[in-house]
Amino acid sequence: MENILEIRQLRKFFGDKRALNDVSFSVERGSITGLLGPNGAGKTTLLRILNGIMVSDGGEALINGRPASLETTGLLGYMPEERGLYDKMRVEDQILYFGQLKGGKRKRLREVMTEYLELFNLTADRRRRIKELSKGNQQKVQIISTLVHEPELVILDEPFSGFDPINGALLQELIARLHDRGTTIMLSSHNMPAIEEMCSDIALIDHGNLLVKDSIENIKEANKDNTLILTTRTPLTVQPLIDGGIVTEINPSRTLNWRKGYAYTIRIAEGKSNMDLLDAVAFQSDVLHFEEALPSLTDIFIKYTSRHPDTPADVAKDARHTEAVINEKPE
Repeated sequence: MENILEIRQLRKFFGDKRALNDVSFSVERGSITGLLGPNGAGKTTLLRILNGIMVSDGGEALINGRPASLETTGLLGYMPEERGLYDKMRVEDQILYFGQLKGGKRKRLREVMTEYLELFNLTADRRRRIKELSKGNQQKVQIISTLVHEPELVILDEPFSGFDPINGALLQELIARLHDRGTTIMLSSHNMPAIEEMCSDIALIDHGNLLVKDSIENIKEANKDNTLILTTRTPLTVQPLIDGGIVTEINPSRTLNWRKGYAYTIRIAEGKSNMDLLDAVAFQSDVLHFEEALPSLTDIFIKYTSRHPDTPADVAKDARHTEAVINEKPE
């Protein structure tokens, strides 16, 4: 497919620090790509260069084949992590103002704005001043202001920040709608479950270096560790499987997707196959479910970034906490 974004050997220095170190990757038109990395990895610097806010010290970034600059920003919708709204402006005036800055025509901007206000349940607030809105509703106005001029490439930096689960679901619905219309989307976020659910590809940056850029599917395949997940109708007697040399490790696990039965995480012994395991288990119980366990995006994030001694503890804490909160089941 055609690439809407080409980043080639991009470099940026701040004094002696290299914020971007020959970063190169491309983004396919119409895709949803996750831009990941710990705090200070170089993500914001990269996004600012794409938006013409900063100038690189080497390499190039092409948007629709044209060098990224202030002249190409009309093709982009960029919502930075640091939000920027004018507190005293009314909601609709704020949105139209940003849309016109990006070259949008007022009549069309009003049509698009009305659609987004309805989606985010803000129609009744369109004449209110920004400072009168809740933090969550201000976030919605920021997103609408980013999208109202119908950009070809949308870049959202930590878009879920400040959103409760209901509004987070609304944002995911909006992203899906944009994707269906052919818009290219880049999401920069520490919300790994959301990135894993919505994105087809990720680019992972740390200390200014591109660590990996590929489809999530390929990255998971490349990082699997031959762990299997097995669910049986009745409990297994574990020791015979170990004594028989079938497995090297077997541990009880939480049943997947609330299935009935007894789940186990298993590592097969060297030289043994999946069929050897299933044959041995069949003597003890019916097999209800069997699959190869692939690492989560959080696991992959920590694995790649923990190669740098300055990052693993904070990265692991933040990523694991976010995943636990997102996946927590209501009582």
